[in-house]
Amino acid sequence: MEKARAAVFDGPGEPLRLESFPLPRPGSSQLLVRVRCSSICGSDLHTYQGRRQTPTPTILGHEILGEVIETGPGPPVRTLDGEAVGVGDRISWSIAASCGQCFFCRRSLSQKCERLFKYGHESLRPEHLFNGGLAEVCHLIAGTPVVSVPEGLPDEVACPANCATATVMAAMRAGGGCRGEIVLIQGAGMLGLTACAVARSRGASQIIVCDIDETRLKQAERFGASHCVAVGEGPEMLARTVMEISRGRGVDLALELSGAASAMAAAVPLLRTGGRYVLVGAVFPSSPLSLDPERVVRGWLQIRGVHNYAPEDLSAAVNFLEQHHTRFPFSELLTRTFPLSEVGRAFQYAVDSRALRVGIRP
Repeated sequence: MEKARAAVFDGPGEPLRLESFPLPRPGSSQLLVRVRCSSICGSDLHTYQGRRQTPTPTILGHEILGEVIETGPGPPVRTLDGEAVGVGDRISWSIAASCGQCFFCRRSLSQKCERLFKYGHESLRPEHLFNGGLAEVCHLIAGTPVVSVPEGLPDEVACPANCATATVMAAMRAGGGCRGEIVLIQGAGMLGLTACAVARSRGASQIIVCDIDETRLKQAERFGASHCVAVGEGPEMLARTVMEISRGRGVDLALELSGAASAMAAAVPLLRTGGRYVLVGAVFPSSPLSLDPERVVRGWLQIRGVHNYAPEDLSAAVNFLEQHHTRFPFSELLTRTFPLSEVGRAFQYAVDSRALRVGIRP
């Protein structure tokens, strides 16, 4: 029987080990995909370093781009646009597969399905070994939203679409648009830079980006930021910048993409009356956020959280990259690729260099 290799993660402090497993056969409404590229997301690094828990042993990696090598029996799997998926198609797919029938699926929250399956986050199981991106193949189960990747979109640009870009699209959707508005983006990592580009393309009047890393702030200018503020020494400069630009009113929309509790505490006072705040980055334990309920009530504030994303956000992500990847330097964000045989070096490089994205090409 044919076999394929995968990088198995046994836990923090343990080296990633290459192992070969029998090549699976896809069942009904399933696909077998050859992994063309998988990028190392920040959450992969958090898991690798022990800041985030995941069942082990597992195959990490959920930002995946692949080419279909086998389809299961029965009716064809269809993309979110309704097209039948066939062998040879270059596709991306949602980080999460849902059942479509549970309480949350019936209430338009399929991304929080009671039986949610998340690629790159599941333990190895005999019936589904290839469930992460750090492998030569990935086995897509039934209920996985799939999108075709346009021909003109390079692998390295499209690879983060099903995590970073789709998450930003979900955050912008939760925030309610930004045309003609002042937008505050906290964090100039992969999500923050993507959010800059999306806000600029959607007609934001001013885009304020803050981060503790001045190198990343310089990148933000190239992704559409109008004002970049270093906050390594505290939030005072950010507050002054916001109040000057907004004539004392505050920002219309703020996106928290850093995960820092201090960032969240700093942003709420900077929202205008009727302002919206979308929290995205707090995906690991942090300090509780102190919130003045009177400020929320009198200020008509809206505070929302976004975790995972809906299938429509994945479609929007690929469409956005197709239309704008040459307007903004997305091709520079994945700075280096490694073969699967050097996956340990890839993770160490990602940790040491603080690169926004590092890719694995099996």
